[in-house]
Amino acid sequence: MTSVSTALRFPPDEAKVLTVEAIVENRLYPFALKDAALKLIAMHDAAPRIVRYTADMKRWLLTQSILAFHFQRVTSPSHPGLTAAKLNALITESKVASKNTAFAHLAEMRNYGLLVDTNESGDRRVRQLRISETAEILIREWFDEHLKSLDMLDGGTRFSQSSADPRLLWYAQPRMAQSLFHDPGWASPTQTVDAFVRTASGSNILHDLMSRLPPEKELEPRMSIGPLRIGEFFKRYAISRTHARRLFDRAQLVDACGWDLSSDSADFWLGAELIRDYRHWQAVKFAAIDEAFEWACRHVPEPTMRSP
Repeated sequence: MTSVSTALRFPPDEAKVLTVEAIVENRLYPFALKDAALKLIAMHDAAPRIVRYTADMKRWLLTQSILAFHFQRVTSPSHPGLTAAKLNALITESKVASKNTAFAHLAEMRNYGLLVDTNESGDRRVRQLRISETAEILIREWFDEHLKSLDMLDGGTRFSQSSADPRLLWYAQPRMAQSLFHDPGWASPTQTVDAFVRTASGSNILHDLMSRLPPEKELEPRMSIGPLRIGEFFKRYAISRTHARRLFDRAQLVDACGWDLSSDSADFWLGAELIRDYRHWQAVKFAAIDEAFEWACRHVPEPTMRSP
């Protein structure tokens, strides 16, 4: 495995972690956020059936919890591995989802090859699970794209560090997941954001809408993003027209967005409150990733040097 020295991995002058406030106030943040949103949408388009496992808040929390179990086991073999029973215990304690929802989520991830059994025999409730190579590739892409966006804000070298030592993801992801799992700023967003992210594929649709916003413009009460048809969304994100209609109706009820005219093919606007809430919500995630990455840089062990 390729690695780098501690000094190169985490230079002293890059030790400052970005706070939520610093991220939101950074003049480059709207540009970095648009770039991140476009990358998330591109990941969906490349693997729509798989990426939907993080396309709403409940699925995101479940999937990141599963990944955290896996990576904790990778970095510390004495740590209990992932089983259906252990996931259920976590879900029951946190009240993120019902036991049936958690088990169904595991079953779907198995079905699409994102989770594999380490042993085919024994009770499925206590059988050890691990994420597949496909799943690790996807979470690494997601992680690194966020590091690139953070680098845009302060000229950092997070992405190059991650590329040089792939183990940084293994150490950072569980810490990031735990932080966001218990942060109401992320897991319980304001009603404008919540109107989207509590429904299937809602997070992807929200990223899609925000990616159309000109990042260089000052916020106005209503920001036009041009003509928009509901059909674009139920086709692209594999949801029913009824589901898409309900999602937009819910968002309009809290004055988060809407059409200039009664037609759903007219110019569409995003409310300034939704934009500010989205930016803050995403900044909570970026700050958690930055803190977890900084922690990983300090705690990942030096690689064992082999003789030539």
